[in-house]
Amino acid sequence: MPVTIKRKNEYIFAYLKGEIDHHTAPEIRETIDEALSLSETAELLILDFSEVSFMDSSGVGLVMGRYRYATTLGKKIRVDNLDDRNYKIMQMSGIPRIAEINRKG
Repeated sequence: MPVTIKRKNEYIFAYLKGEIDHHTAPEIRETIDEALSLSETAELLILDFSEVSFMDSSGVGLVMGRYRYATTLGKKIRVDNLDDRNYKIMQMSGIPRIAEINRKG
């Protein structure tokens, strides 16, 4: 599975793995949205990109869509462990205006 969900206190961690493209993004989106909707106590969704090997524009769309959905539930998001390429893509797409982004390491 391209995403593993873990809950801890007020956090939902979504550990992404492999490629994020138009083939994998729908399954990832559905899994994360289900976790968001089922967690009443979570305040922050953390998208962990440490094991993402490839991402196209579907990755940016995934983050933006999760932001929109999370905010309707009163939650925030953060994007962690981006490699240099994906960090640059997120910066250029304007993601830092809606979510904190962090590089690997």
